[in-house]
Amino acid sequence: MDGTLGAGGHARGILEASAPDGRLLGLDVDPQALAIARETLAPYEHRIHLAQASYATLSAQLKTLHWESVDGIVLDLGASSMQFDTPERGFSFQHDAPLDMRFGPSALQTAADIVNAYSESELADVLYEFGEERDSRKLARAIVKARPLHTTGELVAVIEAVSPRRGSFGRLRTVHPATRTFQALRIAVNDELASVAKTLPQAVASLPVGGRLAVISFHSLEDRIVKDFFREQSKDLINPPYEKLYEVERKATIKEVNRKPILPSEEETKNNPRARSAKLRIAEKL
Repeated sequence: MDGTLGAGGHARGILEASAPDGRLLGLDVDPQALAIARETLAPYEHRIHLAQASYATLSAQLKTLHWESVDGIVLDLGASSMQFDTPERGFSFQHDAPLDMRFGPSALQTAADIVNAYSESELADVLYEFGEERDSRKLARAIVKARPLHTTGELVAVIEAVSPRRGSFGRLRTVHPATRTFQALRIAVNDELASVAKTLPQAVASLPVGGRLAVISFHSLEDRIVKDFFREQSKDLINPPYEKLYEVERKATIKEVNRKPILPSEEETKNNPRARSAKLRIAEKL
């Protein structure tokens, strides 16, 4: 199963490696991505099942297909390059566009809804919790004062006004001051962290012994959820004699294939700069 189908690159690799009769379930909430993936994967159409759905519905999707398990699951978290490269969707602060940021039409709110409806304290919490933005309160105050804001350009202008591109001694900042705010809003709009936490137990339950789960994350918040889950599930929870440390005892459900994340090579980041922050963690079902 490819739970984050995107344009179908990972799915194509899986189908080629599992030829001639391996089958694949591909999920994505983005109808634009699904349309592109269908073209990319057309040569394998007799071996694929594609659905417009979140990976958080993994168990339900397998049940619909009457599949008891899958041998492998891939999750490539966060927004895709295709979404960043479609200016009108509002993911990038480099293009002026409506403040949308939804992965798919099923999202309950847009970035504009959050920016214009949240209280100053709620907005500051979003920027700090999901963007790890140190200046969250200052930015929230400026955003609320400038409301209503409807486009990415308007939001960037507010952020740049209180967080200049040049830092101390007139040096140009290496990271644009809007980066963390845009990340925070995107995560909040799509409920990304909660979806990851909800999906991981379903993924492990859907694997047979020896099946593998591979997760690629792009920022510390996602990676921390994956790392903590893998570490917890790779431990035996057995009470010692005469003590009760755990409400429910269990043996480890997985083993970590790689204790430290696999990072992109220098050559890969040179060819694909967006891969520079990627971390791959793999677990195998026991």
